[in-house]
Amino acid sequence: MRDKKKSRRGTDRIQRPKKGLSFFVMVVVLILVVLMGCAGFITNWMWFDSLGYNKVFWTKLVTQLEIGIPVFLVAMLLVRIYLKSLKKHYFIEVESHEIPNERKLNIISWVLSVAFGLFVGIGAGASTWMNFKQFIHSTSFGLKDPLFHLDVSFYVFRLPFLTQANNLVLGIVIGIIIITLLYYGILMTVRTPDFFEQEPDFGDSATEGAGTGASGGTEIPFIRKKNGKSGHRRMDVNHSNLENLLHIASGKMTLLGIIFYVMLAMEFMLRQFDLLHAHTGVVYGAGFTDVNIKLWVYRLIMALSIVGAITLCHHMHKKEFKKLVRVPAVIIVLGLLGTGVGFAVQNLVVSPDEINKESKYLKNNITYTRHAYGLDSVKVEEFPAEHNLNKRAINENSQTIGNIRINDYEPVQDFYNQTQSIRQYYDFNDVDIDRYTIDGEQTQTYLSAREINEDKISSTWINRHLKYTHGYGAAVSRVDAVTASGQPDIIVKNIPPESEVKDIKITRPEIYFGEKTDDYIIVNTNEQEFDYPNGNENSYTTYKGTAGIRMSFLNRVLFAIREGSMKMLVSSNINSNSRIIINRNIKDRVEKIMPYLSYEKDPYMTVANGKLYWIIDAYTTSSYYPYSEPYSGEVGSTNYIRNSIKVVVDAYNGDVSYYVVDQKDPIAKTFQKIYPSLFKDGSEMPEAIRKHIRYPNSLLKIQAGVYTKYHMDEVKVFYQDEDLWDIAHQIYGTEEKEMDPSYFIFELPDSKKAEFINMIPFTPKSKQNMTAIMMARNDGSKYGQLLVYKFPKNKTVYGPMQIEAQIDQNTEISKEFSLWNSSGSKYRRGDLFVIPINNSIMYVEPVYLEASNQAIPEMKRVIVAYGDDIAYEATLEDALADLFGEDNQQSSGQGTSSSGKGKSSQKDLIRKANEAYENAVNAQKGGNWKKYGEYLDQLEKYLNQLENQN
Repeated sequence: MRDKKKSRRGTDRIQRPKKGLSFFVMVVVLILVVLMGCAGFITNWMWFDSLGYNKVFWTKLVTQLEIGIPVFLVAMLLVRIYLKSLKKHYFIEVESHEIPNERKLNIISWVLSVAFGLFVGIGAGASTWMNFKQFIHSTSFGLKDPLFHLDVSFYVFRLPFLTQANNLVLGIVIGIIIITLLYYGILMTVRTPDFFEQEPDFGDSATEGAGTGASGGTEIPFIRKKNGKSGHRRMDVNHSNLENLLHIASGKMTLLGIIFYVMLAMEFMLRQFDLLHAHTGVVYGAGFTDVNIKLWVYRLIMALSIVGAITLCHHMHKKEFKKLVRVPAVIIVLGLLGTGVGFAVQNLVVSPDEINKESKYLKNNITYTRHAYGLDSVKVEEFPAEHNLNKRAINENSQTIGNIRINDYEPVQDFYNQTQSIRQYYDFNDVDIDRYTIDGEQTQTYLSAREINEDKISSTWINRHLKYTHGYGAAVSRVDAVTASGQPDIIVKNIPPESEVKDIKITRPEIYFGEKTDDYIIVNTNEQEFDYPNGNENSYTTYKGTAGIRMSFLNRVLFAIREGSMKMLVSSNINSNSRIIINRNIKDRVEKIMPYLSYEKDPYMTVANGKLYWIIDAYTTSSYYPYSEPYSGEVGSTNYIRNSIKVVVDAYNGDVSYYVVDQKDPIAKTFQKIYPSLFKDGSEMPEAIRKHIRYPNSLLKIQAGVYTKYHMDEVKVFYQDEDLWDIAHQIYGTEEKEMDPSYFIFELPDSKKAEFINMIPFTPKSKQNMTAIMMARNDGSKYGQLLVYKFPKNKTVYGPMQIEAQIDQNTEISKEFSLWNSSGSKYRRGDLFVIPINNSIMYVEPVYLEASNQAIPEMKRVIVAYGDDIAYEATLEDALADLFGEDNQQSSGQGTSSSGKGKSSQKDLIRKANEAYENAVNAQKGGNWKKYGEYLDQLEKYLNQLENQN
């Protein structure tokens, strides 16, 4: 016995450590599970906090809890009380011989109530929180709709939330119906009703042997007749129980029916406001049929729904069940009748007299659409388009001429990638246009950031996350200057950046945040970062900025879970001073902070005080603006848009600043109320950055697209589509395409100095002559002003495609294009620029040549068109001189040009002779002796002409 006791004690000692170890393992596993589940949330909070936007992060969660918790409690308690009432009436009214387990039934009731409350609360908080915030922080538009006379803010801020709330109530009612059926099933399972009565059939001579069962009900264990033979039981339906069940069901049906009718009334009350977003016939918004038929049908259905709720109570109380179908039947008939009458009125009354019937509604459509797209304040002026340009006028507009863009985006980007990438892992993602002060004058420039292409570096973990952490510098060139070989003349180049311009000195060239920085990095590690290539060696650096989250042990665990990388935990290169930088892609970065704005797809970089910054245009949009026609573009489908917010991202530190530059935009004001710590006033933007903000081309393109129709403010003209416009087309490359807005620097007639503007031309619908141009101003206090120059309708002003046709018909130009193509090279036509100078219009188009053995396009020719004359020369200066002559006399339209009306200049002949010689040499190297002979013949012709001139 003693041995057995000792054995048990020994076993206990062995088991206790095992139990302790199991408990420890369980705790560790539990902690890991919690960390894995919360890693994303915690690291996101850390990231927001590192940016100084802690309040922005918690705004969403706190609002969701403010909505979700009350909804959860109300829904849970209502369902719990409702289920308790169901159970109480069921137990009182329904007879059963079974005794249920009350404790178990209460647990089931609470579980159903809590589950339903959680489902509704989480759904309500997650789906309605932003609309709720906009509802309570709505800002007046100062403009009322013409039908209900409600401020536009009701439709933009309040109607979306009311619609969501109505849908939420509908979901709750459907959920309660499902729970009712489920709970009745549970009740009938734990306490089955006695649906049948058992009565003994023993005639007059029966003897009874009845006893009392355990449940208190009467039982008949046996029945015998007097003759000693067994009797039988007759099973009758328990009508009382059935009636009681139906009574309980009718009470709940009455309640649900009343809620249904109230919801139906609410649905049609909200649906009447949607008429202002309808599209019936020619009107966007409520038209004649909507106002006089549909609206009254909706209102009658609303009234009938209230009547239905009242009559439902009455008929259920009186048990007049057949009369319950009256109101629903009337509503259905009214709905069908309304649809039929609406169709008949639209086709038989409105369509034959549409212009008169829809006149006032079309006026609403025009007025509200123009306001929704910011077109109500467009300044319209007549432009005479005279033909009186001369050399003197050209000289007086030197800043306009000096900023004509003879380089184009794609060739410049190709050139940068070929000559300025320095190493194979650097890329210039795109080229952006901006303006800087060069030699005391505002000058247009191209700028492109030199970023690391993460796909072109060795894919080891150290290289991607510790070593190659940043791009370096930018390339900058003037839009109007090329080298002798026809390539961009770069004014900021190389690594480290070398600048020829004082205003574009880059002292902090590292780019840790950009368009191609898609992966996380860890800085301040034991592994030095690659900085830039320095000859045959590399320069290294350590990050000195403020971005990133400190890598404590717990943070290493959290981010290892987030990124799915164990190397972050075990790497010896990471120390206590190391920081992880995430969300480095600038577009992802700003969208993660504020996902409720629409963003420009193409951010642009600028240089300010020696540092590199990204500027991203952000738009406030809505689809609920009354009487406004929707437009689908780069920012999605919308019927209201403003570029009220500029987002600035520091390329080195990653700091993100949101500046509200349009204080008149109610949506921007509402967002400021919701996120007071996020949005700054536009006046707080540093001046060095502010002078580089641009009116976005995407917005101007949307406004121009809407304006092609909505420039017509006379209802009859609008209805007849008498003056529809198109955005002009051009030949780009070798294909026809719609023109995009282009940036220019030139002096407007009402301005005393040249301005940075963007512009887009219009042509009449299905015509090619030019009818107007739209401009957006970009500088100073005039930023955002829209100006439209309309050309006289009594004279023909050539449109871009007509100029393109003249170029194609020019024998010298077409001959050289054919020659280039046949020699194995290919030509590319750049953007055609429409340039107002004084009261006249001039056109400029650069031409690029790309040899088959090199990918770098060269600007070889500039075409200048004015009236019926075309100049085709190697430089813009030569083309202007060829077109307008050397004196200051007014051009008669018959001046010297490349159309063959005048002789070629000596300079031009020398250029052509040199080109013929170069082509002959290239043909000889390629073994093409036929072409070699043709080029020698050309060389001889040009040399003979030079000799004759001398």
